[in-house]
Amino acid sequence: MAEHEQEGTEQSTARRRERAREAGQVPRSRDLSAAAVLMVCALGLKLLGPHGGAALSRLLSNSLTLTREQALDETLALSAVAPAVARALLATAPLWGLCMLAALAAPMAVGGWNFTLNALAPDPARLNPMVGFGRMFSASGVIELLKAFLKFLLIAIVGSLALWHQAPQIEALAAMAPRAALPQATGIIGDIFLMLAGTLALIAAADVPWQLWQHARRLRMTRAEVREEMKESEGAPETKGRIRSIQRELARRRMMAEVPKADVVVVNPTHYAVALRYIEARMRAPVVVAKGRDLIAARIREVASEHNVPIFEAPSLARALHRHVEIGAEIPVSLYVAVAQVLTYLAHVRTALRFGTEVPPRPTLELEAGAEA
Repeated sequence: MAEHEQEGTEQSTARRRERAREAGQVPRSRDLSAAAVLMVCALGLKLLGPHGGAALSRLLSNSLTLTREQALDETLALSAVAPAVARALLATAPLWGLCMLAALAAPMAVGGWNFTLNALAPDPARLNPMVGFGRMFSASGVIELLKAFLKFLLIAIVGSLALWHQAPQIEALAAMAPRAALPQATGIIGDIFLMLAGTLALIAAADVPWQLWQHARRLRMTRAEVREEMKESEGAPETKGRIRSIQRELARRRMMAEVPKADVVVVNPTHYAVALRYIEARMRAPVVVAKGRDLIAARIREVASEHNVPIFEAPSLARALHRHVEIGAEIPVSLYVAVAQVLTYLAHVRTALRFGTEVPPRPTLELEAGAEA
């Protein structure tokens, strides 16, 4: 069981993938890069080949046209070469510029943009010959060898067929003038490159999913690693439990601080206690400012007694308020009548005590059907 767990059976976490990117470990497909560069080069030769070929033909003709003084004087010959090189680079700049963009864009299509210097750090494991031999004779090494052989075989077949198909046009170049042959040759090379690029594109279509799967497989984690990372990111369970305990205690203190401001505490009489507050000018309905069960309920009753907050015993109403209303929320419509009866009764009691009149009887609360459920 332990050996199976060490194989990395769990999907990598976001933190693991982020660390891999920081270390330069991103999925890459060399076949996709080769196909993109070759395809762009082929299209560039097809579209820009006639113009570039004509420019290079003129450049070759002008560069080989030297006066006797230029041919015999080394300084004059070198001064004539420099402008020719500059014109050659300018004539081919669109083509190699497109190839450079393709070489940069193709890897980003698979692994996205990732710039890090960590990949340049020296790694002694790469210099270990035993590690190198292990990679060569591993299952992945054998698969890479078979892939390379199949790619070579497929490209060789396609390249041979392309040359065979273009053989008449290639033979016709010998009978053409150099200025006409050079643009024609660039077009033929572009056609051959397109066929090879299409072949590499098919190979890349199979290689990209393989590289993505391989990358995800390399980043797999064991269950122990997942647990350890969760501890690092979220904290140990003991610490989280302590934090939750502190949060509950702070919330309880804030709740108890609201009890003295309540208008009534509805109790059950010992298991439940719910403190209600209602300011007619500012509230649409009474609001629950504190609630609790058992020990917390006892503490709410104690605080209410200390601050002369009326305590009203109504088991059904207390259970309904505790179950259906969160702290800070208004009571539901289904409890309006019962709570209104309690508040009205308490107002009559205060009036009776102030003027020395008879205290009214306790009301029979009316809870709508299903209010307590």
